[in-house]
Amino acid sequence: MPDFHFQSITNTGEVKSGILKGRDRSDVLQQLMSRGETATEVHKLKRTEKVAAGTSRKRKMSKAEMTAMIRELATAQEAGLPLMSALRTIRKQASPAAGDALDHFIKCVEAGDPLYKAAADWGDPFDDLIVGMLRAADASGQMSVILHQLADLMDRSLELKRELLGAIMYPAIIAGLIAISGIVLVTVLVPQLIGPLAGQMILPWPTVIVMGVADFFFNWWIWIIIGITALIFAWRSWISSAENRFWFDRFKLRIPLLGRLLRDVAVARFTRTLGTLTSAGLPILDGLRITKDTLGNVALANAVDAVQEQVSSGKPLADPLEKSGLFPPLLVQVVNLGERSGKLEEMLLHSATAFDRNVNASLKLFTKALPPILLIVMASLACFVLAAILLPLLELQSLVK
Repeated sequence: MPDFHFQSITNTGEVKSGILKGRDRSDVLQQLMSRGETATEVHKLKRTEKVAAGTSRKRKMSKAEMTAMIRELATAQEAGLPLMSALRTIRKQASPAAGDALDHFIKCVEAGDPLYKAAADWGDPFDDLIVGMLRAADASGQMSVILHQLADLMDRSLELKRELLGAIMYPAIIAGLIAISGIVLVTVLVPQLIGPLAGQMILPWPTVIVMGVADFFFNWWIWIIIGITALIFAWRSWISSAENRFWFDRFKLRIPLLGRLLRDVAVARFTRTLGTLTSAGLPILDGLRITKDTLGNVALANAVDAVQEQVSSGKPLADPLEKSGLFPPLLVQVVNLGERSGKLEEMLLHSATAFDRNVNASLKLFTKALPPILLIVMASLACFVLAAILLPLLELQSLVK
């Protein structure tokens, strides 16, 4: 999401300014209103302004560092330390990047600002999810409990990313080996073995195809590089359109194996995040707005937008989820039972574990099915190149006899 610079006035008349992320200007205005501030100026940052705004922040904190910092703050609060003492205590052993953020928090809290406002003013990596949870913690008075919930949620998110990277790594290595071996065979081995025979006999069609590909690479390699570069820029331009991104993300959900994996990951993230937010005391509409940005799929995010509109008009949450057709029946049933029993947040958190198991099952299926598919592709390519080499040699042998 783009960055917006804002100036605002609080209920006490204090003038504030900073940077917020939002889908558009109205989204930023809504965020400021939810913080009890009246916007006096909001404009989208240009690239030069972003660079200038970022020069004061010396280091960028990773998600892992932020999760560790939140966990330590929750433990210090649970031990009975006041917020300021807890911040100063964890500051002593914090990493350099986390130390910069903690210095900012200490300064803001000393000035009378709540912790969630300090996090919102700091910006990345403190997104809407973290700011919303900190706001709920401040309003409920259960800072340590909600911070532990937030740390658990972020730990699971980091664990899921590592699992996805681990699942993709092996297939990616195989795909790279396929590409390298194919290029070497087609451009080096085949021309050296078959090139001398080209003017002595009629070559079989597999050999003609492989020799044509080799000649194309040798004669047009510069244009191939230029074409690939142009395709990359064209793809980035095409995918930057909201309509095209929606179409592509919806298409990904229909791909065998991959679509199921993406849907299971998004549903597990949706269930755990929404359950954590609502259990922390955030209204369901705010929870849906924050959860939508964590799904990583525009098609699913738009479906949550439609759900949010239906819920804001007084309709139950389960009906629009079912009508979207993008969420599994189990999630719809869990939400329906949770709404009827009045225990939606508990049902969501309990079912999140089941959806996590679905993610693990989909990951195992994806990692077990993809390598054989790639090996079949590699074997087919090798057989075709081998036929292109052996067929003219066998034909030449028959002519000699």
